[in-house]
Amino acid sequence: MSNGVTTPFGFVVGAAEAGLREHGGDDLVLLAVEGDAANAAATFTTNCFRAAPVLVAEAALAAGGGRVRGVIINAGCANAGTGAQGIEDARAVVAAVAQRLGCALAEVIPVSTGLIGSRLAVEPVIRAMQGITLGRSANRAARAILTTDTRAKQAGSVVSTSRGRKVRLGGMAKGSGMIHPQMATMLAFVTTDAPIAPEHLRAFLRPAVDETFNQVSVDGDTSTNDMVLALASGTADGEPIVPGTPDGDTFSTALTDLCRSLAVQIAADGEGAEHLIEVTVTGAESHSDARRVARAVVSSNLLKAAVHGADPNWGRIASAAGQSGVHFDPDRLRIGIGPVVVFAGRPCGFDGSAVRRALRRRTVRLSLDLGIGQATAMAWGCDLTAEYVAINSEYPT
Repeated sequence: MSNGVTTPFGFVVGAAEAGLREHGGDDLVLLAVEGDAANAAATFTTNCFRAAPVLVAEAALAAGGGRVRGVIINAGCANAGTGAQGIEDARAVVAAVAQRLGCALAEVIPVSTGLIGSRLAVEPVIRAMQGITLGRSANRAARAILTTDTRAKQAGSVVSTSRGRKVRLGGMAKGSGMIHPQMATMLAFVTTDAPIAPEHLRAFLRPAVDETFNQVSVDGDTSTNDMVLALASGTADGEPIVPGTPDGDTFSTALTDLCRSLAVQIAADGEGAEHLIEVTVTGAESHSDARRVARAVVSSNLLKAAVHGADPNWGRIASAAGQSGVHFDPDRLRIGIGPVVVFAGRPCGFDGSAVRRALRRRTVRLSLDLGIGQATAMAWGCDLTAEYVAINSEYPT
């Protein structure tokens, strides 16, 4: 089941064209909470060159106590590197949304994506926002937030708690280039109708982001506008869901699964990508070590190029793992490309044609067993193609 961010009850969304894209089309989305404000939690980019909407959103969540009525998202302009005027532009849009929804300024979150260094066209954005029709269909909105993406990214699910209560989760995301998140990612919006306090929603969101979005790398660049925003409308019946309980564990698993779906969709749609790369690390001494190794491998440009060329060069996998900063014994290391073990403490004789077949699949699965513990982790990325270079050499300035 999936209708993106409107899969849970309590949310409506709509899109419009504000004229921010050179090629035209929808570029503005309003996501609103029906009734009372939703509880909210977010993670933001750690890039110190942070966009104006990131700064305004952070301040709003702090001032509003983690309560949100509306999210206004524009593509076609990042509103980054725009100084004090960029802050004022973001605030002007927030004020207009707050007036439309009849809520406090601190209950509106602004989000922008697009070209760095350009001013946001405030008046066209406000006019377009006022004309947005809100409803339950999220497909148009999921497409409107895209930049160099080739397809919309949505997910949704329904889970049952210990007493049979149905809890719904939904999400949409965008991201294709500048994907190498640290503490946040691209743009992702996650909704649920579960009753969850802001502090507990933060406790659920942080590890879900770490396990999924933070394990994706397309090109090694962390964006100025990265954000993951989670909203809980509380319209599902029953007691609040808290961490450390059976219902909390159920919700945590569902949230992580939903975020993983969105993260993998982003990795698969990397700029110019022809292959999704999935790296699984086992046998690590700690979970953090497993995550570091998996992320190092999937981030390697040499490895990405080898996958693109279907080159069974397992040395690039071993080298990337070795520079992760995690200590392991090479004599215990096992590397697999698809179903074929290519290294087991020393080079293995393997069928090169079988490995090349595995590397030509749409999803290329790589495995590393460090042989020193029980911890596991995964990471996702894509191959490096000439099309990636073409896209980014022609991106407008």
